[in-house]
Amino acid sequence: MFGLGISELIIIMAIAFLIFGGKKLPEIGSGLGKGISSFKKGIKEIDETPTPET
Repeated sequence: MFGLGISELIIIMAIAFLIFGGKKLPEIGSGLGKGISSFKKGIKEIDETPTPET
């Protein structure tokens, strides 16, 4: 995953925990997940729209 090992991911997660705190991290994760799913849904809708033929 992006060339990161387990130790790098643990360090990044620890820094995020220190910056945002334990209560804010689930809210951030939830918002990120909703954003990604909304983005995928938007891309899928664009692909499914019929194009007018000339």
